[in-house]
Amino acid sequence: MEVGNHSEVTEFILSGLTDRLELQVPLFGVFILIYGITFVGNGGMILLITIDPRLHTPMYFFLRNLSFCDLCVSLIISPKMLLNFFAERKSISYTACAMQMYLSIFFADVECLLLAVMAYDRYVAICNPLLYIFNMSRQLCKQLVAGAYAVGVVDSMIHTFCTFRLSFCSSNIINHFFCDILPLLALSCSDTRINEIVIFAFTCCIQLISFVTVLLSYVYIISTILQIRSTEGRHKAFSTCTFHLTAVALYFGTLLFMYLRPTSSYSMDTDKMASVFYMLVIPMLNPLIYSLRNMEVKEALRKAMNKLLSSS
Repeated sequence: MEVGNHSEVTEFILSGLTDRLELQVPLFGVFILIYGITFVGNGGMILLITIDPRLHTPMYFFLRNLSFCDLCVSLIISPKMLLNFFAERKSISYTACAMQMYLSIFFADVECLLLAVMAYDRYVAICNPLLYIFNMSRQLCKQLVAGAYAVGVVDSMIHTFCTFRLSFCSSNIINHFFCDILPLLALSCSDTRINEIVIFAFTCCIQLISFVTVLLSYVYIISTILQIRSTEGRHKAFSTCTFHLTAVALYFGTLLFMYLRPTSSYSMDTDKMASVFYMLVIPMLNPLIYSLRNMEVKEALRKAMNKLLSSS
């Protein structure tokens, strides 16, 4: 950093999850395993949905995009985090930090909105099955996904611009394992009130719209399922959305914990643990949830494996 009235930061130092040396190797082992499962699981899900014609439906179109977001989030966060477990100097350039923050916000926004879109898809499939093909046309599906990406681009651009217009003059050590907004605001010697308002407004808007969409969709879904007379029919209808409901519960449960807990209980260590679950563990769990609880995915995987074995 150049010393002056306001020191100019050219790089940041990521403190990581912990400074305890005896935990570096075990944590590296845990997170490289998570990274490997995430990469194979989401990459395999994308490939499977692409090559199997039976999975070329709106639900799996959205799931492929969800897997793509999970894969990208892991690629953005994990490699640098893993390198820093053994790096003597855990530095990240100013530009790389801005890019990491931009992309992590972008894909987190898209995933949040995709879960809402998938909830609406399940609502149409269960509550209006006869009109499903018409209501969830290929064009509409593409427009919904494009809208999610467009919102992610705008929101992440605004947050990144508002954060990196600030002056960082007291320290360049980020108390986190990646470039996140709140730890960066804590380093700034500028007035951050506008940033806090922007974070609150945009985050609440995107998450609230997504959460309300999911909530209303499942209120109608459960209401419709309960009106089905046969037990077998109710079970079959509910099983088609159980895996999505599980993913939604994990994702929004973490968000609610992060943003709605009392300010007095906030700590950076707790925020780090929540971020690990939110940014790394959930992307690993999603393909497992959707594959283990979904007969169509398991059948497509079995067919693909048999074809691969027979060709070899």
